[in-house]
Amino acid sequence: MQVKAADPAAAEPRARPERRALPPRTTPPRWRPRTVQGLAYAAPTAVFVAVFFLLPLLLVGQISLSDWPLLAGDRGVNAPENYTDATDSPLFWPAVRFTLLYTVIVTVLLLGLALLLALLVQESRPGAGFFRTVYFLPGALGLASASLLFWGLYSPGAGPLSGILERLGLVDDPVSFLGSPTSALLSTVFLIVWKFAGFYMLILLVGLQRIPQEVYEAARMDGASRGQIFRSITLPLLRPSLALTLLLCVTGSLLAFDQFFILTKGGPDNSTVTVVQLIYREAFQRMNLGTAAALSITVLGVLLLLNALQFRGLRRDGAS
Repeated sequence: MQVKAADPAAAEPRARPERRALPPRTTPPRWRPRTVQGLAYAAPTAVFVAVFFLLPLLLVGQISLSDWPLLAGDRGVNAPENYTDATDSPLFWPAVRFTLLYTVIVTVLLLGLALLLALLVQESRPGAGFFRTVYFLPGALGLASASLLFWGLYSPGAGPLSGILERLGLVDDPVSFLGSPTSALLSTVFLIVWKFAGFYMLILLVGLQRIPQEVYEAARMDGASRGQIFRSITLPLLRPSLALTLLLCVTGSLLAFDQFFILTKGGPDNSTVTVVQLIYREAFQRMNLGTAAALSITVLGVLLLLNALQFRGLRRDGAS
């Protein structure tokens, strides 16, 4: 019997392909140059917020829980007496109602007029730049200066408005624009609308100019009317700018102080006292920092709640 010789090539085991050695895993450094650079840029703002917001907020919180006269200093904890004293004040709830009424009126008028002005000067046409400047010009004036200006205009003896109305035969006697609760409120609202309408117009104008013109052209080709374009295209795409103006307007109106302090001093008969004026009275007229701090913390909580609700509503609208 003849035995065949084995093939040496077949007897040798096949060599496995060599695996490439993977580089050793290295954890990224915690402090990269870009991270350090970003922290360096953010550090001044963080220090500013901590020094001028967080620390004063903690101090106000401590004062709100303490018996703290203005000139005597801390006399110890008396919580929650300051909060109950603040709400038991006879001016508290009238001030809250008046502040809310003022906020609603100013917000509706300001947003409506600002949107109208923004639509008027939206397109580039002759004179549009001039009217944009004219509308925005009152916003460059400080609120205290504008309030003093209108206090002079509203003065029945030295102001020109009352004299003009008498010469035109519209009134027989000098008009006291700040003499009754309703006229004082409306006169202050007119001042605020005159001053801030151009500022909010500018915000809405930027939002309008960011809307692509192709969207409007496509809607016109489909036969959409101006009203349909405004409701279905302009308003939805303008929502972020409207949200910003709404947030600024509501916050500024709830914190109203300068215009009423200069124009009406809270009168007549404490009918135009705002919540911030009440804080001022408690702190610097009644010399009670504890109650004033409690009111401040309460106002801050209400503002945070309103802002959170607005952001939640905007997020929900954006998701839908």
